[in-house]
Amino acid sequence: MGRSHPRAGAVPDSRAGEGGFGPNGPDGWPGTNGKATVSSASQVAERDTPFQLRGNSFTMMVLKVNAPNSPEFFPQLNIKVRQAPNFFRNAPVVLDFDELPEATVFDLASFVAQVRAHHLLPVGFQGGPRPVQEAALAAGLTPMPSGRVAKLEDVVKGPDPRAAATAPQVMVEVVHRPALVITEPVRSGTQLYAEKTDLVITASVSPGAELLADGNIHVYGALRGRALAGVSGDPAARIFCHSLEAEVVSIAGVYRVSEDIGSDFFKKPVQVFLRDGVLRMEPLKTA
Repeated sequence: MGRSHPRAGAVPDSRAGEGGFGPNGPDGWPGTNGKATVSSASQVAERDTPFQLRGNSFTMMVLKVNAPNSPEFFPQLNIKVRQAPNFFRNAPVVLDFDELPEATVFDLASFVAQVRAHHLLPVGFQGGPRPVQEAALAAGLTPMPSGRVAKLEDVVKGPDPRAAATAPQVMVEVVHRPALVITEPVRSGTQLYAEKTDLVITASVSPGAELLADGNIHVYGALRGRALAGVSGDPAARIFCHSLEAEVVSIAGVYRVSEDIGSDFFKKPVQVFLRDGVLRMEPLKTA
């Protein structure tokens, strides 16, 4: 299972109290003294309309379906869900059928119903043979774009030199974004997303909060809640924290739940990283 992009940023909450970030508040960012921006007449009129259509993006897991007819599919899914029931309960998922053979035949409506019986909520699908796609549409699922992550070796080795003579020369400007630095405690229910950069928290993170970054995540305090680094697929991303107490940690979609962290790392300075596609943890050397 993997995660897609979250919404960018977070809004501090007036309910969070002084010096904290919460999920829904109108106060403004720290340092604004709680002053709200005066709405224009058009903004007031917009709020009075019966509905608004806005673009957004949300965190979702991707359930890769390799063998939907396997008798082991749902027993294994049940084991996975029971490892972190609070994490998976009512979680939206995208069903990935990209690697299903063309001849695959199964009752998709029944399959979706069984997924829902495990407290996961299928909302969309990716790829698959045409009959499977048609059945998914009939079941009310939304077609989602299939994101692909470039292989690291393809990036490192560069273009084929034989094509250099005929290919047009393109100047690429590297854009550096400074890290998103949060100096206040992160409250439960808050979601922070550092797009194309690192996320740095100089305080503690509460249970129920969610940290996401395309780059690394640094927490100079207790890391509770969820921390997902490399959400755009960067396997070199890492998570660093002074006290690992997280519900879930993830690097490039490879995750580990709190039950699997172990006493060697729980409530200790830790770094989390990928090696050979496996999520690993090591003590963080602070001296």
